[in-house]
Amino acid sequence: MRNFARATLPFIPALTLMALIFAFSAMPSDDPDKGLLVLLARKATHFSEFFVLMGLWWWALARHLGGRRSLVPALAITVAYAISDEVHQTFVDGRVGTWRDVLIDAAGALTATWLIWRSRVRNRRSAAHA
Repeated sequence: MRNFARATLPFIPALTLMALIFAFSAMPSDDPDKGLLVLLARKATHFSEFFVLMGLWWWALARHLGGRRSLVPALAITVAYAISDEVHQTFVDGRVGTWRDVLIDAAGALTATWLIWRSRVRNRRSAAHA
């Protein structure tokens, strides 16, 4: 039981965020046109959610696969979830799924991927010079 908990605990934050995204996506939209500021806030939220989700998946997978090997699977999981989230929204009253939102979500995930990769490269260079 102890090994099971140790193996599964790192995945709880990513799965929790996915559940929250699902719950918010399941809420019907009351008025999709609330102005530019609301639109920008929604798109920033898309970017941020999937930026964080990518980091959480990378962190969880790194515990099992190692940091470098975890980047591609974490990115794949995150982008696949972005696609499934938009498909899910097509079944919710007043909501639509759009490729634009998938691209915004993927941009968040790719930004996180780049920052993780960049940080790891810098850490390796620092260790080599020490």
